[in-house]
Amino acid sequence: MLSSILSAYGLQADQCEIHAFGTGLINNTWKITHGNSEYILQRINQNVFRQPPAIARNIRAMADYLGVHSPGYLFVVPLTTIQKTDMVHNDEGYFRLMPFIKRSRTFDVATTPEIACEAAREFGCFTKNLSGFDASKLEATIPDFHNLTLRYRQFETSLDKGNKTRIGEAKDAVSFLLGRKDIVTEFEKIRNDDNFKIRVTHHDTKISNVLFDDNGNGICVIDLDTTMPGYFISDVGDMMRTYLSPLSEEEKDFSGIEVRDEYFLAIAKGYLQEMSEELTESELDHFVYSGEFMIYMQAVRFLTDYFNDDVYYGSKYEGHNFVRAQNQITLLKRYQEKAPLFREQVMQLAGSQVKK
Repeated sequence: MLSSILSAYGLQADQCEIHAFGTGLINNTWKITHGNSEYILQRINQNVFRQPPAIARNIRAMADYLGVHSPGYLFVVPLTTIQKTDMVHNDEGYFRLMPFIKRSRTFDVATTPEIACEAAREFGCFTKNLSGFDASKLEATIPDFHNLTLRYRQFETSLDKGNKTRIGEAKDAVSFLLGRKDIVTEFEKIRNDDNFKIRVTHHDTKISNVLFDDNGNGICVIDLDTTMPGYFISDVGDMMRTYLSPLSEEEKDFSGIEVRDEYFLAIAKGYLQEMSEELTESELDHFVYSGEFMIYMQAVRFLTDYFNDDVYYGSKYEGHNFVRAQNQITLLKRYQEKAPLFREQVMQLAGSQVKK
């Protein structure tokens, strides 16, 4: 299958070493070695990304901007084919080839506050370097991806039309999420606040989407498929959701879920090191809210899918998405307990650098 893809880039498959690569769950990924050269080959998952050419156009537009305005910034761009295209399309799908960044590594979890800080700094640096780019020129590769209003509406629909047995079993979770609709209301206010800027936003800021060197220093941000117009709360919130607890969203024992203060401070330090002068006062006031926004939205989405008989996320065992939803609800409760402290820390960190 890959032979014709590689030949489009001038590579002969019988002269290459080809190995499955990485732990990503969305795209198929291979590492290609050809002599002294190394590459990453990916097939775009069209069940998630319905318009792969939009991804290529977004990345090319950002690369062109950065080439002029931030030429020293490392931005991993797909290589062009012999025919000067950014992707190869055949009956098997859309493929792209990228340079492999040598002497780099990734982490599947945030193992230390220092690693979390570096990741946050890299995502902040990414958005800052593109602050002069017109985000409206980017296409939505997953429309309404972080539209909390829509996700809440889908939740309400699932309560009306979903699996009644499951809804009855989850009445405590339903009650909690309905009782925190203020998080949705705040999001709707943000969408009407001119002081909240539409920015170039990564939208998938898990730790594995940053490359590090052997000393734990950030090199660059990767996996740009979800990069599109958005609010900074998406990126900061996703870091909080995935870095703060030592346990993942898959954990069934909720007693071990906690929000680690030192990891929150690390995220805030790293991101604000790059973005404190970019954020408006209104945005900074919502820095802590970003965690509530993302954790709540994920809880809503898991429970919605559970009521809809697991049609979106699927399930590995009976009640899987209900466990995930309860996990995130527990995380949200722990997070909100510490929110007042976190707000004080953010204001101290930002200090006089905040844009008025």
